[in-house]
Amino acid sequence: MKRSALFTHACRLSVLSLGIGTLISLAGCDTLNDWLAPDRVNYKGAETAPTLTVPSDLSPAVISQNYAAPPKLNTLGGAAPRALTPAGNATVGVPSPQDPFGMHVEKDGDRRWLVVDGRSPDQLWPQLQEFWEENGFTLKTDAPATGIMATDWAENRANIPDDWFRNSVGKLIDFAYSSGTRDQFTTLVERGATNSTDISISHSAMEEVMTGQDKTSSKWEERPRNPALEAAFLARLMQKFGLTDAQSKQLLTDAVPAGASVSLDQAGGSSTLDLSEPFDSAWLRVGLALDRTNFTVDNRDRAKGLYYVRYSDSMQELKKDGLLGRLFSGGTPKPTREFMVNVRPKADAITQIAVVDANGAIDNSTDAQRIVSLLHAQLN
Repeated sequence: MKRSALFTHACRLSVLSLGIGTLISLAGCDTLNDWLAPDRVNYKGAETAPTLTVPSDLSPAVISQNYAAPPKLNTLGGAAPRALTPAGNATVGVPSPQDPFGMHVEKDGDRRWLVVDGRSPDQLWPQLQEFWEENGFTLKTDAPATGIMATDWAENRANIPDDWFRNSVGKLIDFAYSSGTRDQFTTLVERGATNSTDISISHSAMEEVMTGQDKTSSKWEERPRNPALEAAFLARLMQKFGLTDAQSKQLLTDAVPAGASVSLDQAGGSSTLDLSEPFDSAWLRVGLALDRTNFTVDNRDRAKGLYYVRYSDSMQELKKDGLLGRLFSGGTPKPTREFMVNVRPKADAITQIAVVDANGAIDNSTDAQRIVSLLHAQLN
């Protein structure tokens, strides 16, 4: 991607300023407390691409209603009423002696999710829509029927160095001043086993890296997910649901471990996983594990124990979602194969996980075994 000389100069000055600031502060390690600071997260200044119309000589594409988002003002089951906690908070959760705030956080390794007591997913869905919009995001997936909500790629403007160049010349061209990073968040909303709702937030990230001898071109590379940034948004969500900043941080600190052992079974040439927990909790953990691989969950059917997934190329998706990509992209994207991940009870408190074909038989293909291996690594 070619850049103007002025823009390249701005990038170089920003990098120099950022490097000097880093050397002075010696603060190279991000912690959860760092990300919970209010000035570390700001997506509200991110630009969004304008809506494009179909040229008169082309026919509009037919969009499958299976993945169509519901109307924005769809209230589903109605917003959850607020309940007063012993501490005086008006929260959406139902307080109890075990959960005085009506909610708590559970964790499995560095993965955390929020459990809201006494509320159904459809009661919380409208507030989740508001939450992401209030934080500066556009929703590209908004499917309450499957419990999947995903944001479009956005830029954390707090990552842009607040240097002298941006404070002077940068004010005139701030729309073109970029941190060179993009983030995306997926929210999984699941009905819990005890009249509760489980909400998880997972992070995906891309970074623009300058290339070439003169650094006038660039390419996008995938970055690791940031568990601390996920936790920061969980804290903000708890505040949306009625807790204070201090209370939400305390619930993150007091997160309840919810792990269980997983073993790989390769008997008969098939690769499956045995997870030592009942279906309800296993179903949630598999969804979280899938969301942290390069496989995107397009749909899911809890009654059948099926996740419908496909391989996701973040780089191509980011190019397609960008303004230039929308204006100049040509051709039809290559379709990717869909896989079915089956979660089913095997014995008391043991759940089997397998990739299956359309007939429900275990898929022994190389790609299917790769998915099982990735899930094994994520669930350990």
